[in-house]
Amino acid sequence: MGKTFAEKVLARKAGQAEVVAGQIVIVEPDHLLTHDNSAAIVGKIGAELKEFGIARPEMPVIVLDHVIPAANEKTATNHRITRDFVGTYGIKHFFDVGVGVCHQVMVEKGLALPGDVLVGSDSHTCSYGALGAFATGIDRTEAAALLLRGQTWLKVPETIKVVFSGELQPPVSAKDLVLTIIGDIGADGASYSAVEFHGDFTGLSIDERFTIANMGVEMGAKVAVFPVDDVARSYLSSIGVGADRYESVWADPDAHYVRELTYDLGAIEPVVAFPHKVDNVKPVGEGADLEIHQCLLGTCTNGRLSDLEIAAAMLDGRTVASGVRLLVLPASKEVFEAALDRGVIARLSRAGGLVLPPGCGPCLGAHQGALAPGERCVSTANRNFKGRMGCKDAEIYLASPATVAASALTGRLSDPRKMR
Repeated sequence: MGKTFAEKVLARKAGQAEVVAGQIVIVEPDHLLTHDNSAAIVGKIGAELKEFGIARPEMPVIVLDHVIPAANEKTATNHRITRDFVGTYGIKHFFDVGVGVCHQVMVEKGLALPGDVLVGSDSHTCSYGALGAFATGIDRTEAAALLLRGQTWLKVPETIKVVFSGELQPPVSAKDLVLTIIGDIGADGASYSAVEFHGDFTGLSIDERFTIANMGVEMGAKVAVFPVDDVARSYLSSIGVGADRYESVWADPDAHYVRELTYDLGAIEPVVAFPHKVDNVKPVGEGADLEIHQCLLGTCTNGRLSDLEIAAAMLDGRTVASGVRLLVLPASKEVFEAALDRGVIARLSRAGGLVLPPGCGPCLGAHQGALAPGERCVSTANRNFKGRMGCKDAEIYLASPATVAASALTGRLSDPRKMR
């Protein structure tokens, strides 16, 4: 019997000939990601750090992105603690406020490579599966122990196979595709499983694969991963990562899967995740009469240049509806500057968009863009839980950049196919 991606990569990292689903393995992750929670993590092990230090200073990657710039004294103090930690222990990979959202930064800086095992104290660490990495979230206590020991344990997951055929029909996008999958499988349908994407996906860009992998955790997946093909290799080359820096891994043709799903991409239509669950997915038309107060374009799910370009093309020469706030949140400084160079930011601004610093703030209700009771927001983010954007009596609808832009123009949840 052949091996799945997860079985092969974890066997290699554990130094074993083979492993099976359900087995516990000890591995040394290539990188550990933390963000604004770094201060809380190192606070758990202050005495031990002084005595033993960091096991592998090249392993941690720290990105300040959740509340940037600091919104209050508490946040500013946590940022200072993190900077002091970085300086004291010689942390090589540190990105201060303004560089971008941690997951985007990990990819842009070439720190998430095919075949790597990457863990992070953030659930959307699974994003790096877009580049053929085994990437998963861990909690703060695990992260603290990993800083001291340099290794951690993982249970080898079972695997679900998802097979694509055909091509998406714009303005239908990868966000519509992954929301459709989540709606079908459920928020816990892939609980502690690896999800492998197979079939014909050459038409999906790296940005689109990033969106899909990013939301793997919203179906409960431990990892969500694409194989490394010419599209992935071309992207890696574009950021200065040569083929000599990584060794890609993929499943055997006769690997065992606990479940298989198939999707004709040409049949996917615009959908929306209604409150307050990501798997509460419905056709966009079912919300056509819902008034929208805020639109959020960006985040680690859909804040890349191609996402902003889609929205700008729809908004170009038009103005958002009266009473609608359009927040634009580039995923990184690199994305922001590229959007500036191409005139995308100017087009979004002229349409009524308000550009925020590259970071996470509004997505989790931590900084800027909070909602008031009774308000509705349509967002390109990845979660719509009650209270997620700062108010338990507000509603969040998850959708694609095209649907967000269309809704900003009309002031109501709108099908982008009618607004092109």
